[in-house]
Order: sequence, then structure tokens, then C-alpha cells
Amino acid sequence: MKKLIVKLLGNEKRQSMTIPIFAILVSLVAGAVVLGLLGKNPLSAYMNLLQGSGLWPKASYAGGKNMLTDFTSFLNALTPMLFASLAVAVALKGGLFNIGISGQMLCAGFVTTVVIGYSGLSSGIAKPLVLLLGIVTGALVGGLVGWLKFKFNINEVVSTIMINYIAQYVISFCINTFYVNPVSRQSNPVSKAARLTLMETQVGDLKMDIPLGIILAVIAAFIIRFLFNKTKLGYEIKTVGSSITAARYAGISVGRNMVLTMVISGALAGLAGVTYYLGYFGSIQPKVLPSTGFDAIAVSLLGNSNPIGIIFSSFLITIISKGSTYMSSAAGVEAEIASVITGLILLFSACSAYIAYKVKRAKSSLEEEKILQEKEKTNDRADSGKGAE
Repeated sequence: MKKLIVKLLGNEKRQSMTIPIFAILVSLVAGAVVLGLLGKNPLSAYMNLLQGSGLWPKASYAGGKNMLTDFTSFLNALTPMLFASLAVAVALKGGLFNIGISGQMLCAGFVTTVVIGYSGLSSGIAKPLVLLLGIVTGALVGGLVGWLKFKFNINEVVSTIMINYIAQYVISFCINTFYVNPVSRQSNPVSKAARLTLMETQVGDLKMDIPLGIILAVIAAFIIRFLFNKTKLGYEIKTVGSSITAARYAGISVGRNMVLTMVISGALAGLAGVTYYLGYFGSIQPKVLPSTGFDAIAVSLLGNSNPIGIIFSSFLITIISKGSTYMSSAAGVEAEIASVITGLILLFSACSAYIAYKVKRAKSSLEEEKILQEKEKTNDRADSGKGAE
């Protein structure tokens, strides 16, 4: 067993991929045990998750719906998750923990909704402005957190949590006072021209929700990867994140890079906000922070803060969250079990460093055993040679 694990996970160059995959498989096995204890068939439940996400065909579909329409709806939910996870990753690269993604999403969504979502602008003008204003709003909120960290050494976790609460209640007051929809008790829906998802779009006999931001989200992942691997700014941010003392010794401006890190992180959170509130959801629910901002922490950790890894990890977590509703109705499994599975994935992903350590120990142990065996064989040959003489 030890040899098999070392063979699969022992290559240090591939451990950034193999260990997270191993952690996911172990967490899914643990999730299957939980489902089994509830008296449910784990394979059927996992298949229901895929069916609810449009990755596996259902037994039947309503009119105008099929597997493709389910998949485009899945991509619609994936878009803000991908932006939010990239926002977490950028902050982590800079040595900061941006737990305020939800608040930054809410600020960007609200400001953009009020300024553009309720305007009479045409689609060709409104949609680009939604993206631009979302970036600016998120960047300003994120930049404020970075500035507070540098100027007054206020821990970013504390400041982002406080901003989450401030945004949640101030925006809730504004919605309930000025923009509430008397029927839904949410904010009035944004105009069709400003919405970043083409809802119920007729394509042949199908009615599809087409997310316009998904391509931009994937492009953003590659841009962030290029930023950190190929640019001076990315190198400086990573250096500050690794060691502030070393960064200062190298002549890197710590304060500037802290603020820039949070500006970039906030801008991505702003994009997550507009693709959520003016794309996937279409309105804002008062007194509620989007869970996407908190789930993004798990996604980013699972993807090892690697932008390309985050594409795959966000895909996985969105399958679980998006497919949970169908799993609940089809298999009779409570939708909260999906959150349990997500939590298990996060738990085992957090153990990645420990897994790597144990694999390294096992690898060293096997090498030592091999050396001892070779020595014993050498001694045996030497003894047999003396006996022959």
C-alpha cells in the first residue's frame, strides 16, 4: 500500500495536481459514507448531482429544456464562483486573506444595479458599463482594506468582516427603503438590457440561460496566471506574500503591493458581484450575503491558489452546489448534505501539506529500505565468495 501511494503521489513536480485530486477522492469516499449512513445510495446521489448540473442526462425534461439547457444554467452559476475564487487566490498570493469577497460582491452588485440596472441604457452600452462599474466598485472596497492594512496595520480579516456587515445592513436599508419589490421582497429586477445573462433565450426548441461572463472569467484566470508567472508586479506581490522582511530588503514597496493586491482582488470580487446579481440572480435579497463569497475560499484552497487549478476546483464545487437541488428532489437527500460534502472536500484539501509530508516520509523510508536490502545482498555475495575460497 505504501509503495502504491508513493508511486502515485511521490513525484514532487506533480504533487500540486496529484495531492488535491487524492484529497477530493478521499472526501468523496467520506461523503459516500455519510450518504450510506443516511440510507441512501451514494452512486445514485452523486449521479443526481451531475444530472442537476447538466453533465448527465435526466430521465425526463420539461418543455423547452434538455441536458444542454441545464448545462448553460450550470455555467451561469459557475461564472461568479470562478471570479470570486480568483479574488481569494490573488489575496492569498500577496499574503492576505480576503474573507470579505461577499461584501465586495454585494457593494459592486448594488451600486451597479442602482446606477445602470435601473437605467434606460441600451444593451450595447449597459452591459460593458456594468462590468466596468463592477470592477471599479470592487477595486475601491478592496483597496480600502489594503490601505487600512498598510497604514494602520489593521488585520484584513477584521476589516473585511466589518465591511461585510456594514455593506449587508446599509444596502439592506437602502433596498427596503427605496428599491424593494413588494411581491418578491427583494430589490426590483434589473433591466434586460443591463443583465449579463441572456435569460430564457430561444435557441431552436430550447429556452436557454446564456451567461455572457463565463468566457471573461476563463480569460481572467489565464491573465492572473500570466500576471504572477511572467510580470514584475506579480513577482513583487508573491515576494511580499512570502516574506515582508525579504521584500523590504530587496527594495520592494510593501505598502504599494499590499494595496495593489487588494485592488486586484476586489476588482475580481466586483466582477463576481455583477455576474451574480446582474447575471445569475437578477436582483438583490436584503440582509443576505452571497454564499458564493465564502464557498470561494474552499475553491481557492482546493485549487492550491493556482488560477488554472481554480477553474477545475470551481467546476467541482459548483457541481455540488448546483446539483444539490435535483439531488434533494430525486434521491430524497437533504440539500444541506451538499454543504457537508463541500466541507469534507475543504477539510481534506486543508490536509494537503500534511499528506505531502507523509508521502515524503514514506518515500524516504522506502529508499532507506532499498539501500539496506542492497547492502544485505552485497554482504551475502561477499560471504558466499569467501565460503567458495
